[in-house]
Amino acid sequence: MEVSVSARRREPCGALTLCLIAVMAVCTPSILCGQRIQRRVPPAGIELPAAELDPLRTRLTDLQQSARLVAADEYIADVTCLLKAVDLALRHNEFYKPTDVKKAAAVLDLAAKRLKQIVAGKPTWPTKRGLIVRGFVSKIDGSPQPYGLVIPQELDLSQKNRLYVWLHGRGDKTTDLHFIDQRLKSAGQVTPIDAIVLHPFGRQCIGFKSAGEIDVLEAIEHVSKQYGIDDERIVLMGFSMGGAGAWHLGAHYADRWVALSPGAGFAETAQYNRLVEADYPPWYEQRLWSLYDVPNYARNLFNLPVVAYSGEVDKQIQAAQVMEEAFRQHGRELTHLIGPGMGHRYHADVLADIKMRMRSAADAGRNPSPKSVFLQTRTLRYASQFWVTLTRLTKHWDESRVDAHVIDDTTIRLTTENVAALSLSYWDKVPPGGEVRIDGKTISLASIQGAADVALVYRGEWMLGAATTKGLSKRPGLQGPMDDLFLTPFLVVIPSDESGDAAVQKWLEFEIQHLKERWPALFRGELPIVRDVDVTEEDLKTKSILVWGTPETNSLLRQAVMGDGAHTVPLKWKSGRVEIDGKVHEGRQLVPAMVYPSPWASNRYILINSGPTFREAHDRTNSLQNPKLPDWAVIDISIPPSDSAPGRIVDAGFFDESWRVPH
Repeated sequence: MEVSVSARRREPCGALTLCLIAVMAVCTPSILCGQRIQRRVPPAGIELPAAELDPLRTRLTDLQQSARLVAADEYIADVTCLLKAVDLALRHNEFYKPTDVKKAAAVLDLAAKRLKQIVAGKPTWPTKRGLIVRGFVSKIDGSPQPYGLVIPQELDLSQKNRLYVWLHGRGDKTTDLHFIDQRLKSAGQVTPIDAIVLHPFGRQCIGFKSAGEIDVLEAIEHVSKQYGIDDERIVLMGFSMGGAGAWHLGAHYADRWVALSPGAGFAETAQYNRLVEADYPPWYEQRLWSLYDVPNYARNLFNLPVVAYSGEVDKQIQAAQVMEEAFRQHGRELTHLIGPGMGHRYHADVLADIKMRMRSAADAGRNPSPKSVFLQTRTLRYASQFWVTLTRLTKHWDESRVDAHVIDDTTIRLTTENVAALSLSYWDKVPPGGEVRIDGKTISLASIQGAADVALVYRGEWMLGAATTKGLSKRPGLQGPMDDLFLTPFLVVIPSDESGDAAVQKWLEFEIQHLKERWPALFRGELPIVRDVDVTEEDLKTKSILVWGTPETNSLLRQAVMGDGAHTVPLKWKSGRVEIDGKVHEGRQLVPAMVYPSPWASNRYILINSGPTFREAHDRTNSLQNPKLPDWAVIDISIPPSDSAPGRIVDAGFFDESWRVPH
């Protein structure tokens, strides 16, 4: 069915930090009914005289205007990531020492130099060696994101080179500006002479999760295109928060790395935070711990060499000890090197040992088609390892496994748990006499001889065939929970009308403003936001839609729940009554929040009335920056939003594998 949307186009913000003014005024904490939500990360800086800041603002504006003139240049993100750094520092007051003004001036100097070279058609920094800061345009929100590089002077850039990815530690004050300053001055602790070292920003301080994890992958992709990277020789390392990031990125994307070395950090939620059962959050949040709790993905780490590091007296030795136990539960031993007498830092000799092990693994290279593959997950967000891809689970958030082994040239053996459908891509073409032995059943592949992939589905027993495409079903990249939208290209759509319910209107205004403040401050990006009357067909086809309002106030939400799309979003909401797929809740001040497949694009979401579900109270430790709400929730807004919740959660739950509410 045709969707009624505006045909007029907006000026694109793209990579530029030139369209921030309307949506990024963030200095004042959100206020509702006397309640304040104070920003924790990054903290407010020191007060500086206008005489020092005004020249920065003037110069920034001039450079932004100049950048507009070359906005289509392939290297423009190398400039706009610098401009964004100063812009956000000025907007959020991210100056923590009087000398930080000099940092901002130096970053603007670099931006001006690069702009001049772009205009002249002679950019020099893409071929420079040493310490370099570059940028890419995020596919999530269109913002320019910085990263640092260390390129040895003698490295031959005409060849495909090794890449070491180093994930930084937590720095509440290490915003874009300070990260860029560091990356222009310090090479760091890992500087191999035969490899490029990539330092991703990862949205600063969200533990390399959510948009931060996608940024790491996009930074690698950008470096690979710019410099030519050997995909079989990418090493992942990190320490402290970076160690935690290395654990989760290493486990979730184990088939991308030739070797992994996490240092310190954390690997799960409950034990790290010393939670006792009496203090556990609601059941659905406990289920959501398994999104990032690495022990749930331990078997993936059997696919590559892993060398963990801890200081002997570092409290964060707990992370590696947890993973040692996880390995033992599966009959394996984790290589865990300990720095004698060390606290929260590397021992020089042990770090040298780790570097040697990483180099040896890179020398050997990654096998892109190993004969044994281990895949362990709780969600189709992380659905594949090498040539094994899960396409359906029996039940999300339960333990799901595949062990796959190539027996000979024509035979693959699989054992599975909680898997409803999968595909295999080991062979370029299925060979004559090919067969799969899965959970004790032998399936001949004669009928698909010569095919590139083998699709298997469980319907009472395993058989050839793909999972059904009829109706809605959870599948890779479209499985929830609400926060999963923020790992995809998205657009915020706010209502053009006001609600007749004063309480609902006040809540909507507060939560929209909260998102406007929180996204640039914590997620270090541009919030893509329009009114419902300004959404275009292209937006609906290419982006997940975060829609705020009610069916009466937001025309796009009204279309979604009325069935003006490929399917109807199962929400009925009138004053005093919220019904989600037949499950009814009654109460005067209730607001629904939910994620669902988009009615307008088969590979995108619609999210209703929710930003990222972890809030300011959870920013005290990256281990708590996890999803707090599942696929749907009903919120009692008579309790004002706080730093931990958008109101009182009356009920919440997960849709089943067919996007239905279990009854």
